[in-house]
Formats: sequence, structure tokens, C-alpha cells
Amino acid sequence: MSALITMALYRPHEGKEAQLNEILTNHVTTLEAEDLITSREPIRAQASDGTVLEIFEWKSEQAKDAAHESPAVMKIWNEIMEVAEIKSLSSLSEANHPFPNFTPYSL
Repeated sequence: MSALITMALYRPHEGKEAQLNEILTNHVTTLEAEDLITSREPIRAQASDGTVLEIFEWKSEQAKDAAHESPAVMKIWNEIMEVAEIKSLSSLSEANHPFPNFTPYSL
């Protein structure tokens, strides 16, 4: 069982940045409460187009899969999808450069 580093990318809908931040304050704590992620400190950053990156470590592939079965996690994820678009790394202009840089982001 090896851990996995994940990059979750959320592009808030116009005017929904504050709501996304509020939801994200509960995201990592929910994953921790469900014992799905490690104690590694998450990193949050922002791309030039406003996309928020949240980087954290799943305990295992099984933990990642278990998140999809957790009502608490699914509630948070559904809330995120109401206020933001889930993006891929390749959608960011930064992804076209070696050593991409992002702005530090705090909730």
C-alpha cells in the first residue's frame, strides 16, 4: 500500500470564490476524519486563470477509492462542483512550461 500525491484543481465560477474557499476549509479535515489522507501538510496554490490547486497525499489507492464511497466526502465534492469547475492540469497555461510556477494560496 503506497501513498499517492494528488493534485485537485478547482476553477471557481464567477463570484463563487468565497464559497469555494469556505467549502475547501472542510475538505481536508473531512478526508482526515475519514482516515483517507496522510498527515503531510496540503499545499494550496493558484494558477493565473484563477484555478485553485489543492495538493495532498492519499494513504493508498484503496483510500482514494474509499473516498468515493464516503457520504461525508461525497457531500463536500458535490458542494465543490456546485461552485467550481473541476479542471485538468493540462488546461492550465502553466502546464506548458518546464518548472511551472503558481501563486501561494490561503483559505
